[in-house]
Amino acid sequence: MSSTNVVVLGLIAGMTIFLGLPLGRIRAALPRTRVWLNALATGILLFLLWDVLTHAWEPIDKALTDKDLSAVTGSAIVFVVGLVVGLLGLVHFDRWVAARSRPVGRPSGPGAATAGQLPTTGHVSVARTLSLMIAVGIGLHNFAEGLAIGNSAASGATDLAILLVVGFAIHNGTEGFGIVAPMAAEAERPSWGYLGLLGLIGGGPTFLGTLVGQQFSNDLVSIAFLTLAAGSILYVIIELLAVARRQQMKVITTWGIALGLLLGFATDAVVTLAGA
Repeated sequence: MSSTNVVVLGLIAGMTIFLGLPLGRIRAALPRTRVWLNALATGILLFLLWDVLTHAWEPIDKALTDKDLSAVTGSAIVFVVGLVVGLLGLVHFDRWVAARSRPVGRPSGPGAATAGQLPTTGHVSVARTLSLMIAVGIGLHNFAEGLAIGNSAASGATDLAILLVVGFAIHNGTEGFGIVAPMAAEAERPSWGYLGLLGLIGGGPTFLGTLVGQQFSNDLVSIAFLTLAAGSILYVIIELLAVARRQQMKVITTWGIALGLLLGFATDAVVTLAGA
């Protein structure tokens, strides 16, 4: 398979994230529907967090089995730094944005907790900010997936590369919904242009990772991107759970999270059955 064909396949795998993005245009006026969408996205992201951390830990686990202490030390440092930067970096970024924004409409601090909805800061709602952060986290994850596709093709494992593309393409459809769910839950309809931007941020890195992966293979680079993704995804999960708690619909929230989590595992099972 030529390098051009591999890059095209990587592009296809990344762009399937656009399949779930139009759901962000749904108007969810009913409170129960908003709670359901928020919880479903949380469940999908919980699965994604597990999936990302599992793949990030694999090189460390292998080095521990081989008793390669130098590899363990280097990989562990990258793992810790990536996770901390991904998580706390977004915390500080969020505080920086809030400090520079003027509250508009609903209050944004502790008083907003009684509203049961996401506040608005400046001209950008928190729902939009969460969607953007989810897209960034998924983009980092998808860059690592692109590395896997490129590495497989470069090593001559063409069949594996194709299976990875098919599997990631299926999986990215659910990731698209995870990105727009905060806006759908708030009945906030983003423009098609904004959805396109979110899709490029979340799915474009698969294409870039495929390009890079064909040139070299490096476990430390993969760990770095995966843990950065895990940290950012964990931050978003914390925010979505805080919103869910304020809405005080524990039964619907729990069912939605459970369904989203199972949906993530179901798509992963399809990837495994395909042999990827």
